[in-house]
Amino acid sequence: MPHDHGHVHIDPESGDRRVSIAIWANALLTLAQIVGGLLSGSLALVADALHNFSDMASLVIAFAARKIARRPADKRMTFGYARIEIVAALINYTTLILVGVYLVYEGGMRLVDPPQVQGWTVVILGAVALVVDTLTAVLTYSMQKGSVNIRALFLHNLSDALASVAVILGGTLILLYDLRWVDPAITILIALYILWLAGSEIGGPVRTLMLGSPPDIDGDGVVRAMQDVPGVCGVHHVHLWQMQEHEAALDCHVVVAAEDWSRIEAIKREIKHRLHDRFGIRHSSLEFEHADHAHCDAVLYGHGQQA
Repeated sequence: MPHDHGHVHIDPESGDRRVSIAIWANALLTLAQIVGGLLSGSLALVADALHNFSDMASLVIAFAARKIARRPADKRMTFGYARIEIVAALINYTTLILVGVYLVYEGGMRLVDPPQVQGWTVVILGAVALVVDTLTAVLTYSMQKGSVNIRALFLHNLSDALASVAVILGGTLILLYDLRWVDPAITILIALYILWLAGSEIGGPVRTLMLGSPPDIDGDGVVRAMQDVPGVCGVHHVHLWQMQEHEAALDCHVVVAAEDWSRIEAIKREIKHRLHDRFGIRHSSLEFEHADHAHCDAVLYGHGQQA
């Protein structure tokens, strides 16, 4: 079966407009929450504001990354600029982790001595935040299916929406029962959720930047497909990686039997055909070796000799 990512294509300018709207909405919300949190004494509200600020910064980074990623390849960046979106996603997830760690610390300090909190301010601004976070999540939902960069933003804002629900709940409990410890407790829960979310997602960008093989492509299956081509008697020094988020690439050495050396062009066409149709690999660099002069004891993956 062909390799299919199933992502949705949205007009770049339309996508840029969505991200721009989200940036302005989150900027205004962050300002309102910080002011409200300081006036009301609510750490949960400040925590949600910091999270929204990280979202706003992430949106700015993502917006810039989208623009840069569309530049064509040149002599300085022969693979193009699309991997900048992977870098942006890594920055965004790292920011989430730092914010989460800080909020756990602050929440723990406030649990020891819970401060006075103005419940109504918390509830009202929490409700406003919920509207903005939901709007941003809706704007980026259809875009995140095809971009790790935008997925980082979507998860940021989805977590913000859930955090806003928790903030509203905390403010309500403070109003009804004067449970001041609920505010820092909710802060810690929000922070732990942020840490779990970022920790579970950051591996993808790291894997791509480390030139790891695409997780949805069976490397052994790729090797078998090449080895099954008539005339091929061996494959080694295989490198399989992602040039950009949705563009897998492969280079390897292919050993061709002596009696089939004259068919090398046909063998190459068949290998590339299988790589494209079965695995969606459109970029492949193949180095052919005559069976009588092939590398001895070469490793299957990477370069070097077998130990």
